[in-house]
Amino acid sequence: MSTTFHEDVSSNVLMRMKEGGFDFARVHPIEFYAVFPDKEQALSAASNFRGESVNTQVSPRDDGAWDLQVSKVMYATFEGIGAFEQDLEDLVEPLGGVVDGWGVTQELSGCHA
Repeated sequence: MSTTFHEDVSSNVLMRMKEGGFDFARVHPIEFYAVFPDKEQALSAASNFRGESVNTQVSPRDDGAWDLQVSKVMYATFEGIGAFEQDLEDLVEPLGGVVDGWGVTQELSGCHA
């Protein structure tokens, strides 16, 4: 996938987050995703991420492939997300993986169930 496509998607998501009142002034756990053809490759990629602000999870998919989720506590900035996504791509591609986007959960304040 082209860098321009990733940049367009990320900038659109960040714009919608801003419109929705997302709190960019504090850090959030941001999830980055990659897909691998087998478990061993996904686990190998996951083993490259260590630190108190990073968490990884590997899980099977219905189609036989494996998902890698890397959660990093960081500020939600275009530059920071783009840099981490590029680092992830550089790591997963040699292992047969493909970057599959990113996401963040927005906390809604003042809502009652």
